[in-house]
Amino acid sequence: MDEIKEGYIDISGLKLWYGIAGDDKEGTPLLCLHGGPGAPHDYLKPLEKLSDERPVIFYDQIGCGNSDRPDDLSYFTVENYIDELETVRDALNLTQVHIMGQSWGSTLAASYYLDRKPAGVSSLTFSGPVMSMKMFEKDVRRLLEEMPDDLKEIIYDCEKSGNFSDPDYENAMEVFYSRHVCRMKPWPDEMTKTMEKLGHEVYEYMQGPSEFTVTGTLKDVDLTDRLSELDLPVLYTCGEFDECTPETTKYYHKNTPGSKMAVFKGASHEHHLEKQNQYLAVLSEFLSRTDKRDNSGIK
Repeated sequence: MDEIKEGYIDISGLKLWYGIAGDDKEGTPLLCLHGGPGAPHDYLKPLEKLSDERPVIFYDQIGCGNSDRPDDLSYFTVENYIDELETVRDALNLTQVHIMGQSWGSTLAASYYLDRKPAGVSSLTFSGPVMSMKMFEKDVRRLLEEMPDDLKEIIYDCEKSGNFSDPDYENAMEVFYSRHVCRMKPWPDEMTKTMEKLGHEVYEYMQGPSEFTVTGTLKDVDLTDRLSELDLPVLYTCGEFDECTPETTKYYHKNTPGSKMAVFKGASHEHHLEKQNQYLAVLSEFLSRTDKRDNSGIK
């Protein structure tokens, strides 16, 4: 693997960390947007392997990971994160770029493209996509109903009381996560590092304290009526047991003209980790096919 080139970008006086693998490669760069909100880039590390053909760029959104964490929670809005993304593109001279967003990163990528109509975006990849918080909430609540009764009741009771630090709640959530977020045992180092550097304030402000009841500023986000405006190559991916379910991902896919979709058997939300080789092969093929289309002048 090539050495990662690291640096910082100024965002209104705050330091934003970025890293680039394959900085010397000539292919169209891939810019990776992490999820959460507030889950830094570390768990996306397998995508570095695509740097044999193109630069692969990561950054930690303000509020988590290696980037600054402002005291003022009002920073944490979709609009500010879109501005942040634009600043990253400008600072790194990403005039032509592929964008991959995982989980909340998919919401950010889609919002950026739909709201700003930016030039130079070759393709969008949405992994474990969230285009509607209402649909996400409905899916995770359905999956919660499939949990063992005792664990399900613990989660419901703690949601009602607001006691999210109860050890029994944390244990019950570990079972849910092991089914629908990452099915690897034990979790890989990339996931552990991400959890250690998680921006809890960002997550709670934008999502809320619970995975199952969205109370934060994202609660009304719904891009489904605008998916037909995505007039570029789009790839949707999800895991068979993903909390962003195959059924909902298929709905997004069907409402995005010309888009592609891949479901990874036996995997869940972090299918890029669980089925790493398969995921990288699918993504690499999609990016390469798009590059050939761009180079041929076909629109």
